[in-house]
Amino acid sequence: MATRPAGARNARVLRQEQPVSRSPASKWTADDRALMRANKVMRGLMEARGPIDLRIDRRGSRPDPWEALARAIVGQQLSTKAAASIWAKLQDQFGGRTPTPEELLRKRPPTLRRAGLSNAKVEFLRDLAKRVGDGRLDLNRLKDLPDEDVLAELIEVKGIGRWTAEMFLIFHLARPDVVSTGDLGIRRAVQIAYGMDELPGPEELERIADEWRPRRTLACLYLWRSLDNTPVESAPK
Repeated sequence: MATRPAGARNARVLRQEQPVSRSPASKWTADDRALMRANKVMRGLMEARGPIDLRIDRRGSRPDPWEALARAIVGQQLSTKAAASIWAKLQDQFGGRTPTPEELLRKRPPTLRRAGLSNAKVEFLRDLAKRVGDGRLDLNRLKDLPDEDVLAELIEVKGIGRWTAEMFLIFHLARPDVVSTGDLGIRRAVQIAYGMDELPGPEELERIADEWRPRRTLACLYLWRSLDNTPVESAPK
């Protein structure tokens, strides 16, 4: 079993051990300060390196919902570099741009696989394109739905699980109160920050993250940064 959070003791350790790397232009926002007041461990983790540089705050950085979901499928279980390479090769098949759902469906699966996509990911992309094309998935409607309803809509698509849908909430819809309990980076960062013997499970992470409400997304950004990490889905059990 994982140990209890170590609280302020670990916050002090983080301030001592983490390298300080601050951008002169970065300043604490009102949300930053509220999160630090809400939780001492998060305060220590945040103060260790200062405010997040706005240049690496990618909330809402993927404005097109179709592209955001297609890229998420392509990048599953891959490094950032490998995912970017495959995505670029896929775009090359369409003149260097992101294909529309209709254009993707007109390409034969063997041609799509030449970009480096697995058989499964080609199937997932085609299912996404079909659902968008026939209206079963109305991407323009998602922005008006509550978080849980967005998740429910997206996980109907083959190859889109809860983790991928949560990344869509954060990086496309810029929802402020999302915590991905299946994200390996978040789990590792919490384990270190809270002085836990083992990675926290989903229920324990939910409990810990309750103190971060309603700014759980912001907390996730600082946790990822503490590892100099990007979102990574936990391996299936």
